[in-house]
Amino acid sequence: MSVVIPVYNPGKYIDPCIDSLLAQTLPAADFEVLFVDDGSTDDSPARLDKLAAEHPHFRVIHIPNSGWPGKPRNIGVAEAKGEYVQFVDQDDHMASDALRRLYEMGHRNGSDIVIGKVASNFRGVPHGVFKKNREKCDLSNAPLYDSLTPHKMFRTEFLRENGIAYPEGKRRLEDQLYMMQAYFPAKVVSILGNYTCYYYSKRDDGQNAGSAKIVPAGYYGNLREVLKVVVENTEPGEFRDRLLRRFYRVEMLGRLSEPSVVNYTPEYLDEMCDGIRPLAEEFMHDGVHDGLGSLVRLRSTLLRADDRQGLVKIARFAKSVKGAARLEDFDWQPDGTAAITVTGRLVHGEDQEPLRLVRRDKRYFLHPDITEGLLPDGELLDVTDDMDSFKGEVSLRNRETAVEWPCVAEFTAKIEALGDDTYEVVLNGTGEVTSEAVKGRGRVSRGFWDIWVPLRGLGLVRKARLGADRAASVDAKCLPALLGSPARPVIPYFTDPHGNLTLDVAGRAKKMATYLADRPARRMPGSRPELRLDVFTGTKSGSQAVELVLTPADGDDGAAKSVPSTLRPDHGRAHLGVPARVPDLPAGQARLSVRLDGPKGPVLPLCEVPVGQGGRIRLEQSGLETVDPLLVRVVTVKRRRATLRRVLRSAGGPIVRRLPSSARKKVRRLAARL
Repeated sequence: MSVVIPVYNPGKYIDPCIDSLLAQTLPAADFEVLFVDDGSTDDSPARLDKLAAEHPHFRVIHIPNSGWPGKPRNIGVAEAKGEYVQFVDQDDHMASDALRRLYEMGHRNGSDIVIGKVASNFRGVPHGVFKKNREKCDLSNAPLYDSLTPHKMFRTEFLRENGIAYPEGKRRLEDQLYMMQAYFPAKVVSILGNYTCYYYSKRDDGQNAGSAKIVPAGYYGNLREVLKVVVENTEPGEFRDRLLRRFYRVEMLGRLSEPSVVNYTPEYLDEMCDGIRPLAEEFMHDGVHDGLGSLVRLRSTLLRADDRQGLVKIARFAKSVKGAARLEDFDWQPDGTAAITVTGRLVHGEDQEPLRLVRRDKRYFLHPDITEGLLPDGELLDVTDDMDSFKGEVSLRNRETAVEWPCVAEFTAKIEALGDDTYEVVLNGTGEVTSEAVKGRGRVSRGFWDIWVPLRGLGLVRKARLGADRAASVDAKCLPALLGSPARPVIPYFTDPHGNLTLDVAGRAKKMATYLADRPARRMPGSRPELRLDVFTGTKSGSQAVELVLTPADGDDGAAKSVPSTLRPDHGRAHLGVPARVPDLPAGQARLSVRLDGPKGPVLPLCEVPVGQGGRIRLEQSGLETVDPLLVRVVTVKRRRATLRRVLRSAGGPIVRRLPSSARKKVRRLAARL
């Protein structure tokens, strides 16, 4: 494999890129890194030459400055020795296992292109492309056109045989042109959606590629080349319309939408419209127009009518549209997922008013107050055919790395009356949020994971944070949890001051002791001294080592004794074992506490306990409330059954395995009843 990186005066911003390539799990003998230095004037050329001298699989090619990354990429492809080429930008970086996973997927499928999941803390990411792994797909059956950046893996001979190359010199939309030229001849495209391979990182100097203001005349001249590629490679019909609609919606109408268009000067708005309208007239016929979402279709109508102030007016309205999500319920499940219930809607304006519809002759229209002055007198925007477009999703997003994972969720849309013959669409949904491994994906990394609810309708997508608006019963259900094996803490909490729901996974900053301070421990009756803490545990939760702290009630903390103990899962909660005796602990009263957050974490006070001669701890005299007797019986029965199962497996397993198949089934059915 060959990794191709155009370089021009990167300074410190190339460091994460270099570090990530040195950290790859793919053996160094299996890939090369080609830095194509485009006439840098800083210290990068010398630094890269030194790097190449230290690492034989790194190479540097120096060329006179071309002013744009196209020529360096073409030279990299021409010089590449690997079966595949992976493009990387100098201020981005890759996950450590990315090259190995991408290559293995491409190799087993004979892929022409392999797309790895990306994350970004400053630019949009087409999350729909990465919802699942796709071993083999193409432009006709996957939304590849939503991913038009070049940071992918290409089969080297595929690029060479099809003459796919970058236009050289300064220009815009060269990535879109390159990718559309590549997607059409590609017989096999693979998508690695269950591992984040590539990270776009925002530079603190604001000089990320593509951040410069566009010049409409040149920009839309370049877009014409992209649209011609689409037309030349498709027949008239729905497939062509779908591809053209993507460019109409994003590169054309998107530039006449919120938030940017409301800040354009009149002169710049005229430049944009003058650049866009000829392309719309030439390429975007009724089949493209009619497939747009309602509000986007209204923009198209205004563009066709050359109503430039109308475009600004609808953009101001759409800018005020937000997603609103209410958390109705939160409930930990035995498998370690959190089941959530959500109500979502689109609202607008400072007062967060519902997005109102009116009904006429069994059809629905956007409320006339919204479209007043934008359509001919008496005409309304019919949205009936778009009612099915109202959808909701749930996702989990890492606040620091911007990695985002879709969650299992199901929403239904309901039209509710508001009075005065007006209506709104309400989305009622349920979802499953988990920090633990799911099919095809490992556990989420340590960190803050925010819960987002993207809401779609009428051509708009609005993402809402979840939790600030919530039912009163939710807070008590958001127990800290001990999940997975090895066990790690997962603490649901509400941010300050906004009150949004976040999961702190693996102790990123929140402390278990803090979130248990107002949740009393209860004593389990019986001969084994232990406490039941209000920490949720699932069926797959492991045990965790903790530290008990016993301090004489009349002494100082310097006299405290630490005793190792264990938090273990038991019927949905964590049980804390307490030793029957602690040698050298003086008789009298002692304060019993526990450190749940590591040796430097805070202590969680539990109770005071009498201590007898020889350090005997009398937990039954602590005054703690005991666990409900019914729950004790349930837990006891479950323990006995678990013990019986272990004995049967140990003693009877070898015998059962020697029996005929029919006999084995009978024995297993009997064991299940026992």
